[in-house]
Amino acid sequence: MDEQNLESIMGLIMNSGNAKSDAMEAIQAAKEGNFELADEKIKASEESLTLAHRSQTGLLTKEAQGDNMTVTLLTVHSQDHLMTAIAFKDLAVEIIELHRRIVK
Repeated sequence: MDEQNLESIMGLIMNSGNAKSDAMEAIQAAKEGNFELADEKIKASEESLTLAHRSQTGLLTKEAQGDNMTVTLLTVHSQDHLMTAIAFKDLAVEIIELHRRIVK
């Protein structure tokens, strides 16, 4: 695996992990009634997901141009992190909305 692909894969893992952590912190803030912080954490989660998507897009673009890479366990792991973070952020938004309704 070349250095550029490794950097993209590690970017996927790191940014996806950050996105999931921020989403979890957003839920915790909502549980405590701090919806301003919850919203900030969701925004941070979305920003990390954007960075992760950029890493993924770089890999997909290279593949579309015929520069195929060997799929390794690390590659699969990075994609798993991204998909889990996306799902987690989406669920966090719904959970936060439920907490808002309960408080009202």
